[in-house]
Amino acid sequence: MTLLTAQGLLVPFFGTALGAACVLFMKKYFSVAVQKGLMGFASGVMVAASVWSLLIPSIEQSQHLNEFAFFPAAAGFLIGIIFLMLTDKLTDKLQAITQNGENSYFKKTTMLVIAVVLHNIPEGMAVGAVYANALAVKESSAFSAAFVLAMGIAIQNLPEGAIISMPLAARGMSKGKAFFNGIMSGVVEPVAGILTILLSTLIIPVLPYLLSFAAGAMIYVVVKELVPEISEGKHSDSGIMMFTFGFSLMMALDVALG
Repeated sequence: MTLLTAQGLLVPFFGTALGAACVLFMKKYFSVAVQKGLMGFASGVMVAASVWSLLIPSIEQSQHLNEFAFFPAAAGFLIGIIFLMLTDKLTDKLQAITQNGENSYFKKTTMLVIAVVLHNIPEGMAVGAVYANALAVKESSAFSAAFVLAMGIAIQNLPEGAIISMPLAARGMSKGKAFFNGIMSGVVEPVAGILTILLSTLIIPVLPYLLSFAAGAMIYVVVKELVPEISEGKHSDSGIMMFTFGFSLMMALDVALG
């Protein structure tokens, strides 16, 4: 693996880290309206990313199946939903042991981090797949195209890093820990990229399923954990407006950089 490839694989992670750093410049305490706004923003980003970053690419990469091009997206999406549903039940049991029944903070934090990490894995694999192709053809244009893709994902990761660190801080976690959780959610991207290059003949064929699997995981968290929190009680309007903003921002980034 060349130095150029290694640098390219790290680029998306730096985008996540920069987004997570936003929490360091925010106030320590958040009003209910701000908390709902952050949850709404996170929800909007995750829904848009699920569609444009994951489901649509999954379908596009399955065009060789002709009229069944939808199948990997549908199958992976369903498996992702079921996986997070089982994970949800597992975190319920864990919190009963470790949190004495106070499950809201523990479970919702865990589910949010898991969903974003699962989303980052296929993104890292996508970058790895492009670099695997560049290493195979050994053309400068192929490496340039791979770097452009890595930069695009890095820019998309800016709000994704923020949707981990900022809501965690809003729920009472220290800024340092929230920032750490944010950047750790992006560590999986270069790791997934490296593994894809090393195992390209095995991983690339199932990438459409992995993309849609991550989409299912993210949608489950939005529907099960975030939307109910946004809609309950006062200041739900701020959550709805920030959902719209987060969705529109992520949609624009995905389309512009896709």
